[in-house]
Amino acid sequence: MLNIPGVKLGIVAVSRDCFPVQLSEARRKAVVRACEVLGTEIVEIRVTVENESHVLAALEELKQAGVNALVVYLGNFGPEGPETMLAQKFGGPVMFAAAAEESAGDLVHGRGDAFCGMLNASYNLALRKLRPYIPEYPVGTAEEVARWIGDFAHVARIMIGLSKLKIFTFGPRPQDFVACNAPIKPLYDLGVEVMENSELDLFESFNKHAGDPRIDGVVRDMAAELGEGNGHPGILPKLAQFELTLLDWMEKYRGASEYAIFANKCWPAFQTQFGFVPCYVNSRMAFRGIPVACEVDIYGALSEYIISCATEMPATLLDINNTVPRDMVEANADKFGGYKATDLFMGFHCGNTPKSCMKNAAMKHQLIMHRLLEPDKEPDITRGTLEGTIQPGDITLFRLQGTADCGLRSYVAQGEVFDVDPQSFGAIGVIAVKEMGRFYRHVLIGKQFPHHAGVAFKHVGKVLFSAMKMLGVEDVSYNQPATLPYPDENPFV
Repeated sequence: MLNIPGVKLGIVAVSRDCFPVQLSEARRKAVVRACEVLGTEIVEIRVTVENESHVLAALEELKQAGVNALVVYLGNFGPEGPETMLAQKFGGPVMFAAAAEESAGDLVHGRGDAFCGMLNASYNLALRKLRPYIPEYPVGTAEEVARWIGDFAHVARIMIGLSKLKIFTFGPRPQDFVACNAPIKPLYDLGVEVMENSELDLFESFNKHAGDPRIDGVVRDMAAELGEGNGHPGILPKLAQFELTLLDWMEKYRGASEYAIFANKCWPAFQTQFGFVPCYVNSRMAFRGIPVACEVDIYGALSEYIISCATEMPATLLDINNTVPRDMVEANADKFGGYKATDLFMGFHCGNTPKSCMKNAAMKHQLIMHRLLEPDKEPDITRGTLEGTIQPGDITLFRLQGTADCGLRSYVAQGEVFDVDPQSFGAIGVIAVKEMGRFYRHVLIGKQFPHHAGVAFKHVGKVLFSAMKMLGVEDVSYNQPATLPYPDENPFV
């Protein structure tokens, strides 16, 4: 994907000076070997940190190696001052993990006490106001630590991406979708840049791209991608012109940021002025790791981008849209297995989901807009959606949302898409999430989340949850099992 960062991991062992430094170094080498077995590339930093001078030497070695994500490894108890200073001065995402003891026959000179050392490290991290990645149980064998490092790489990619991200917006938030209107102050708290623009800015830039010699090449690429699903070939030149407009805007105004995404107003004046629906272009951009959220949903675009960083795969934005009719539930009972009717819903959007994430995707027109804007004629200005059934398989619903009082909250819920015909229009799928009914009431409604959900096409809840905690988002909800009531759940129902 073109718009997400690469992660170069490095590991630094630390050692308290009253413990044998050789123990920490030997355990570091074992972790590096275990990473190699798993295919995880990691730079082994030769300096072992026992004091502040070693911190400076390790930082220089990390810099020379181009490391942008650091593993601080307590091979023994560790020096809590220098090791947390290393994390503070590194300037990028940091993981802390520690070594478990290895053998009952070596608990005198070979005992490291890193189990104890992690406690002191946590206290010193708090003194420095640091939020590193700490695995759920952070003390393990070399093989276990190597697996945790693999998880950390995905979390680190999110943190690096957000620290170098700019969000472009076009147009005010639609009045009828005020839920997407969220304050931008929390974005700056995350280190994300925002550039708000008028729809006129976009329209002017689009018009300046008329006759762009690159348009024919993009049209050919679109036609090849759509294949037999190219239902409206006549609209492709305008869509290609719009795609070039967005890509050129990104290059021209990215500035000091390395990555960029969009949140654009897309109706109803868009259709009457631009002459098409932008959904297909949005789908192609998302495939490249450049989400373009509709309805100026800034936090929707951000959520999609976080997903792409977590998965290195395209993401999409779907409405948590409609219930599954009972006759459809009954007709497909064998597929739905142990899910209840209230665990099921349909995820839908006009046509912004990448083709690779759908079955039988085809270029169509936006039915709802057609009813509104050109009800008595053949589709013209409402052409441009990419419609089809969402591919069956594992998914994760995710959203990071700014609140009205400039806070942040989030949710993560894993589920699956079924190979069931939704018998409807748009980019749409029948989705199941365990205890979705309660999650819908006590998280989505209870915590005032808007209707747009970011969708990852794999189970990636562990990484997303960890990333939210690393970002300092205190309110992270999930679909709690029936045995664990929500705080506001009526116990008498």
